[in-house]
Amino acid sequence: MMEFTFWDITRNLLTGLQWTLVLSLVAFVCGGVVGLLVMLARIAPVSWLRILAQAYIELFQGTPLLMQLFIAFFGVALLGVEVSAWFAAAVALTLFTSAFLAEIWRGCVQSIARGQWEAAESLALTRLETLRHVVLPQALRIAVAPTVGFSVQVVKGTAVTSIIGFTELTKTGSMLANATFEPFLVYGLVALGYFAICYPLSLAAHRLERRLNVTA
Repeated sequence: MMEFTFWDITRNLLTGLQWTLVLSLVAFVCGGVVGLLVMLARIAPVSWLRILAQAYIELFQGTPLLMQLFIAFFGVALLGVEVSAWFAAAVALTLFTSAFLAEIWRGCVQSIARGQWEAAESLALTRLETLRHVVLPQALRIAVAPTVGFSVQVVKGTAVTSIIGFTELTKTGSMLANATFEPFLVYGLVALGYFAICYPLSLAAHRLERRLNVTA
């Protein structure tokens, strides 16, 4: 049986942590792009766009991430399309993230006083110009803290991708625990890895709330 030193365990977990960070970054960036489009549709003056955007948000907010991963990986495979665990995890987390970011940002945009829109209209600005130059800059100030705070949920969500075989931190820890028969050590280090990512993000969100004076 292969012997694992503490350094071997740590080195392997650091590799898993690296993939957790990569997946989190991909999901957050791509989810942000999709979420912005969904948010714009959610506040659009066209009713069918609003309905579609609301249905999208409710679908991905109202169903478990685990189920979404199963559909992205196993469900697509039943249609004869083979996808990698990495691709399925990235797609599922992107869709999941975009739904929550879209709703967070919609709330921030709609928190801007109606008078701002009316003032922009009096200056003959179009709706898109009003969004770009008047509303979004103000909404961004409000959205920074909750957006950073939600990034913690994205990082934690990557742990679920281990169920479809994506080798991130949790999956790496599970394999090492089975190989070393030291679950307390391995999972303790796994927990420490998540804490090392999530705590600074949570701290940053709280500090941004205080600095931007947007706390309740």
